[in-house]
Amino acid sequence: MNDFDLVVIGGGAAGEKGAVQAAFFGKKVALIEKEPVLGGAMVNTGTLPSKTLRETALYLSGFRQRGLHGVDMALGRAARIDEFLYRLDQVVKAEHGRMGVNLSKHGVTVLHGAASFVDPHTVQVGGERISGRHVLIATGSRPHRPPSFPFEQPHVYDSDEIVRVEALPSTMAVVGGGVIGCEYACLFAALGTKVTVIDSKPTVLGFLDGEVVGWLLERMRALGVVFRLESQVAKCEAAPGVVRLGLDRGAPLEVDVALICAGRNANTDSLGLDQAGIKAGKRGLIEVDARFRTNVPHIAAVGDVIGFPSLASTSMEQARVAVVDFFDLKYKTRVAPLFPYGIFTIPEVSMCGETEESLSKSGVAYVKGIANLAENPRGMMIGESGHLKLLFRREDMKLLGVHCIAEGATELVHVGLTAMLAGAGADLFIEACFNYPTLSDAYKYATYDALQRKARA
Repeated sequence: MNDFDLVVIGGGAAGEKGAVQAAFFGKKVALIEKEPVLGGAMVNTGTLPSKTLRETALYLSGFRQRGLHGVDMALGRAARIDEFLYRLDQVVKAEHGRMGVNLSKHGVTVLHGAASFVDPHTVQVGGERISGRHVLIATGSRPHRPPSFPFEQPHVYDSDEIVRVEALPSTMAVVGGGVIGCEYACLFAALGTKVTVIDSKPTVLGFLDGEVVGWLLERMRALGVVFRLESQVAKCEAAPGVVRLGLDRGAPLEVDVALICAGRNANTDSLGLDQAGIKAGKRGLIEVDARFRTNVPHIAAVGDVIGFPSLASTSMEQARVAVVDFFDLKYKTRVAPLFPYGIFTIPEVSMCGETEESLSKSGVAYVKGIANLAENPRGMMIGESGHLKLLFRREDMKLLGVHCIAEGATELVHVGLTAMLAGAGADLFIEACFNYPTLSDAYKYATYDALQRKARA
């Protein structure tokens, strides 16, 4: 009864999909989750909670309706914390149920408890040992907690804790201008919190196209977000009702709440990896090959535990590929070489492929095209003022990069993603007929803009 074809350690995004993939093809599968509920960071502390809170903030603040229809929809009162968290609880509960039903429907045995290797094929869960012909490690990650910050104090949060903030703060410092930091900065700013983002780099989100970062900074500053860039926190102290931050440059800062976004650590330290013959690297990361196998061939690792890109979307696909490879299922053999980034700031930002900076660095001649969504009929209706930016190879006008800043950017980017996966270019968008009026029609006009720029050059 304790022998399985596949043992999956971790019941988050990747763990669920890997387990179900194997079970779908008739394999005997056990999934181990150390927490009482399934979902991992994706469901309980990270992806879904943060995005649900964002939608709640937009609703409670009337942000999407500001300036439309001649009606002032700005938040006329302080939102109560129970209102802020209500929808979050509903979404998380529903996803717990969906995952449980999906695993049960496919016959996956679910065990709750901390897992650790006894040997390369045997895992201990509580007082029970189970063995697996193959093992998939999908234990996710947790926020990195620099020792210089007093996380034991009630108003100093990491990014997992902030989803259960005790009260909506009047002022907040966000230490770290990465994806998570910028997302939460926008979320709380939309609710009226005065937010200051502190980062040691000269800009935020440096992996994005530079022009898009410029547009985003404009929009975040319009929300009221203040940036203290090229600055580091030299000292952090917390007292009842206040957090004091001393910076290496400029005046110190006093805020109600500090959110520390300093990256994440892989959840591998308690797995007993050495008993399986696996060695973890910096921040607990596990090295894998192109098929996601570790140095022990029957053990694979996927998701946050292997590092970049550490996205829920790619983690799920990695798990499916690893399982197909384990059992030679002749099904999904790779993760697509192109994948989109979705950043749920206000507005959303999404991209796929090359940036102007990466193309310039590699010496590829390109032409860009930009569609202003404020001039798009659908954009006018909904008050959208973002942009769609396309990058084409000048030689043959093949699409190399797509960048969007707008509400719905994380959906809109998929048109360009699909075109790039198909190897398409400008002709596709010129010939395509899009629904009217829609934001997707901006692809045609961004392409027209690129063709005009090329003709003028």
